[in-house]
Amino acid sequence: MSELKIKVEVAYALPEKQKILQLDVVPGTTVSEAVKLSGITNVFPEIDLENSKLGIFGKAVTNPEVQEIREGDRVEIYRPLKIDPKQARLNRAKKKA
Repeated sequence: MSELKIKVEVAYALPEKQKILQLDVVPGTTVSEAVKLSGITNVFPEIDLENSKLGIFGKAVTNPEVQEIREGDRVEIYRPLKIDPKQARLNRAKKKA
C-alpha cells in the first residue's frame, strides 16, 4: 500500500518569468522541505534558499523549518525588496508635486 500524499505548490516570480511547480509530498513535510523537494532552484538557480523569506498564500512563515504544509498550500519564495515601499511612495509623491 502506498503512503498517502498531499498536493502542494511552490511558486517563485521575477518580473519577466514566473513558475509554479506542483508536487506531492508526505504529510508532515515542512515548508522548507517542500521548497527543496520542488527543485525550483533548477529553474531559478539564483535563489538563495538559506536567506529567502517564505510564505503560504501571501502570509509570511516565521519558522519554515518547523511549520508543516497542508493539502493545497502554495508556498511562495519572496525576493528581497529593491526599495522600501514607504520610500517608493514618497518618491512618487515628490515626482507628482
